[in-house]
Amino acid sequence: MISDRHAPPQQPYGTAYEQMLEKVRYEGAYPTRERADEAVRLVLAGLGRQLTGDERVDLARCLPREAARVLTAQIPDTQPLTGWAFVKDLAARTGASLATTRWDTGSVFSAVSAYAGPDLITRILHQLPTGYALLFGRAELTPAA
Repeated sequence: MISDRHAPPQQPYGTAYEQMLEKVRYEGAYPTRERADEAVRLVLAGLGRQLTGDERVDLARCLPREAARVLTAQIPDTQPLTGWAFVKDLAARTGASLATTRWDTGSVFSAVSAYAGPDLITRILHQLPTGYALLFGRAELTPAA
């Protein structure tokens, strides 16, 4: 077999997505990049089923191309899920435990927050039902009665 030892290895993803995977891998303490990729795809697909409108478009613009495709390939649900129901739905789809799914969600949302910035995350949280702020690593603030 002939090979060029000086040729760089082929990357299956773009550099920006590779960097996102490394951030998720670090944040989630995942043993492999493949495990981080599974978490990213699961959580972003779930978020794509929840997010609509300008926030969805703006988030897709902020994310690496591969991540944006996963997000926007989903058709938004007609009934949005609360944060806890979101985690339960992802766990049911994968057969993973609630604890593992909650960990995956927090790890991915941490990276998403870094790409989106605080203003867009605030807009996203205002659109989504209760329970997502904690998943994004923020306090869940509720209006006074």
